[in-house]
Amino acid sequence: MRTLEEVQATLEIAKLKEEDLQKTIHCLSFGENVSSADYCLMELDDTLCKHIESGQSLVIRGDKDERAVLCSGDKTYDLKIADTSNLLLFVPGCRTPEQLTNSQESCHVMHTQIWGFCNSYWELRKQRPKLKKLKKLLMENPYEGPTLRGQEENTQNRYTMQDLLERIQASEEEITEHLETIHACQIDGYWRILDFDYEMKLLGHVTQLVDSESWCFSKVPLETCLEELSPLEPKEMIEHCLNSYGKRFTENGKVFYALDEDKVCQGMALMLLQNAIKFNLREFQEVWQQSVPEGMGTRLDQLKSVALVDRASRPETICLLRVEDLPEDTLERFNHLFTLREKWTEEDITPYIQLVSFF
Repeated sequence: MRTLEEVQATLEIAKLKEEDLQKTIHCLSFGENVSSADYCLMELDDTLCKHIESGQSLVIRGDKDERAVLCSGDKTYDLKIADTSNLLLFVPGCRTPEQLTNSQESCHVMHTQIWGFCNSYWELRKQRPKLKKLKKLLMENPYEGPTLRGQEENTQNRYTMQDLLERIQASEEEITEHLETIHACQIDGYWRILDFDYEMKLLGHVTQLVDSESWCFSKVPLETCLEELSPLEPKEMIEHCLNSYGKRFTENGKVFYALDEDKVCQGMALMLLQNAIKFNLREFQEVWQQSVPEGMGTRLDQLKSVALVDRASRPETICLLRVEDLPEDTLERFNHLFTLREKWTEEDITPYIQLVSFF
């Protein structure tokens, strides 16, 4: 244990003036069995500090073949080790200059023990959630509708929210939002994505009913819709379809849905394009308009990020190209896009790269 006199003698040798320093002097010593492997340091911004201080948790996610990410309740962060030339010491109870007061008239020594040390720390950087794997997992066993009598349902490869949290590198809020985006629903406690043909079958039932009843597509009555279509499909699936392609509202105590024109038109376009390598653009637009409910108008801007128009070909063509099918890595995505087309206009490429530079 160093005395105040020994400290003052050291200051004199170092040619430091005592009046230029704090009155409180920390005298550090290493505890027994101190190792740099005992602790890891992580640098947090103000938002994450408040997140921890409020009693919430941070979770590190990633399979063995993936680079680990850190997730809060609503954000995802990249983890990167940053080295420092300075030795970082873990000193419990150590007070920073801002926390010290100079009320002491004379210098005094505080003996403090070092619990650990490190020369690197985890640096965090906000990043896009890695959600492509989510749809891939759910597509292992898509929901194709109720099983027929005598058939057994496939119970393999089904995932609860907890299963998804353990496998997907994203926060719970980001996963929930994406499940809604891809029109997934919970069936018997498991998150399922609808088989595309079955989803289009449901949408077809709804749009045909709207046409046959001469309803305004901005005011589809839920109760009547369920009564008319329940002999064909489960009520839960009909309501899920309405939630996926419309917005729910209440009027005079009754529930209605306003079908989203852009979503419905895009769904019909995907149905037409899914089995075609390329489609004559003029012919496609004619068939597409005929496939949507009366009163809805089809526009090519409804297909941004899901289909690509080739104006240079003769005749002009359109093909399926969904942004969700592209690589998540920025460089890999650009390389893939330029293998598809040597030259891109800004208008054509923007829908496929705008999320790449999200942060």
